[in-house]
Amino acid sequence: MSDMTSDNARPTDPVGRVLYTIAKWLAVFGGVILSGMALLTATSVIGRSLLAEPIPGDFELVAIGTGLAVFAFLPWCQLVRGNVLVDFFMSAAPPRAQIFADVVGGVAYLAIAALLTWRMIFGGIDMYKYNELSMTINFPRWTTFPVSILLMSFLTVVIAYTVGRSVAELRAGRYIPDPDGDRPDRDQDTPSQ
Repeated sequence: MSDMTSDNARPTDPVGRVLYTIAKWLAVFGGVILSGMALLTATSVIGRSLLAEPIPGDFELVAIGTGLAVFAFLPWCQLVRGNVLVDFFMSAAPPRAQIFADVVGGVAYLAIAALLTWRMIFGGIDMYKYNELSMTINFPRWTTFPVSILLMSFLTVVIAYTVGRSVAELRAGRYIPDPDGDRPDRDQDTPSQ
């Protein structure tokens, strides 16, 4: 597990430092939400077992909370290069090829994140317009969309930043080390060609 305060993960430029700070606190926020969902689930299971009274709509609340937590974790994961890489195929590749793969993957991820953000706006508007409610507790489903759209928008900004970072690394001919330092072949500078 990587150290959240690793110097290798912390950007040194002003924009990167701001994104890093926001992403770190969003990840903490996501952890708090996920902890709350675990507590809610445990309370509901205990209530169901001992009192035959579960918390009404517990599965709906857990689904909502988990979705928000995931949206909160994604920017941090992207910023510190925590997303799954195909190291099996790329570990033997030269650093420039690895960086190029990061750029290509980042551009694809950026397109997907921007598309999802754009479509979520319309999904939230539709749910608001038709006043769609959850099945058990009649929770207005549209209310989670503004927060989710903000988190996805921030993810899109972070991805754009990381693509720019990878392009700069490609131009410089070096790869900034992973926060875990578990890919030594990528940690070393290589001369520009």
